[in-house]
Amino acid sequence: MDEKINLYPEQQPVINTQPKFLQAFAHVISYITHPVLFPIVMAFVLYKLSPTGFVGATPKQLGMWFLSIAITAVFFPLFSILLMKPLGFINSYHMPTAKERTIPLMTIMIFYFWVSHVFNSMGIATVLNPNPGPVPPLIYKVFLLGNFWGIIALFMINIFTKISMHTAAAGGMIGIIIVLMIISPANMTVPLLVSIIIAGIIGTARMILGAHQRGDIWLGYIIGILAQLSAYVYMKP
Repeated sequence: MDEKINLYPEQQPVINTQPKFLQAFAHVISYITHPVLFPIVMAFVLYKLSPTGFVGATPKQLGMWFLSIAITAVFFPLFSILLMKPLGFINSYHMPTAKERTIPLMTIMIFYFWVSHVFNSMGIATVLNPNPGPVPPLIYKVFLLGNFWGIIALFMINIFTKISMHTAAAGGMIGIIIVLMIISPANMTVPLLVSIIIAGIIGTARMILGAHQRGDIWLGYIIGILAQLSAYVYMKP
């Protein structure tokens, strides 16, 4: 009789022997650097690091860009996930197994696709809108497309192993800063070093909590960086 292949191997329970204060610190880091907050935080950071790329956009238009990202890439995914537990799609908001993350990842994928599509469509004249507003900077288009590609990769890899979404977001942060180094005339060495340090802290926190295997931590970094660099190669003029 053929054995069924388990595409979602459950992670064995891990007894955490780390000191309590380290675990508490790791929990705080994991919450404040949660991947769901990544799009809006990095949208603001990119604006601060490269304000020259936003020349021509009025404060109102900038506010609308931030609001669009906040609603589509943060609020809707978060709200959808909050509904999943009462509806029985997930057993815990921590989603300790790879299987539980399947539907949330698919949901986030839809929202990330939409916000990327909207920003890529801005500035394109149509019959209904012959006078479009200012075009969002290339760094935003790359960033949002990289997020979408990254979540697709996470969804596929999650079938086989519980890849770290925290370090994937951290890798995306490093990747988009590298892109900014390429296209911006400003020196981005310090922001890159800071992003690497923050990414290291995030990965360490996840290791302290025993949330992932070491390979899943590093795989998250790699996917995040490659997604942003690939989006830049695809979208560069």
